[in-house]
Amino acid sequence: MKLIYGTKNPAKLESMRRILKELPIEVVGLNELSVEIGEVEESGNSPLDNARLKAEAYYSVLKEPVFSCDSGLYIDGLDEERQPGVYARRVKGKTLSDDEMIKYYAGIAKEFGGKVTAQYKNAICLVMSNSKSYESMDEDISSERFILTDKPHPVRIKGFPLDSISIDENTGEYYMDIKNEETESDMIGKGFREFFAKVINKIEP
Repeated sequence: MKLIYGTKNPAKLESMRRILKELPIEVVGLNELSVEIGEVEESGNSPLDNARLKAEAYYSVLKEPVFSCDSGLYIDGLDEERQPGVYARRVKGKTLSDDEMIKYYAGIAKEFGGKVTAQYKNAICLVMSNSKSYESMDEDISSERFILTDKPHPVRIKGFPLDSISIDENTGEYYMDIKNEETESDMIGKGFREFFAKVINKIEP
């Protein structure tokens, strides 16, 4: 089964390919298509709103099965009006670079004495046709709780800046020191695989 992943981010594309490698799914990114796809305004108030907006917009152009994901960052103890949510990269109307994100969220961790717990709540929407779509924002596709620290790791991964200030709550290690296919699978991969496995079972004759 060929599915288009509604992203132009190569890191996200490769991550999803690793997660779904055991399923009979070929994942194709927007940058690999010959069709020019414009940006979709992510005006939703939740990760699921934005995932749905993107998937429906891409399907309207491509007329092929396409899925989109979105996530929101939620920090324990932070006032509601300051919660990043779906605007983790946008602060006070400004879109932050990777380095600016690290500096900003390290600053929030510093407000809490150098570390604070947080979680990414993820959502996915898969549009198969004009009348059939599947979506989820269940806990099993959200990240485990983790620690944001005010002391950045020296290593950076383009497109995933906050991994440099994220620490595994159980081991106390930076994500940058333990991030590999196995830990990625443990955190959210199982939930995404189960989502797509259920879809496959539903559409098989």
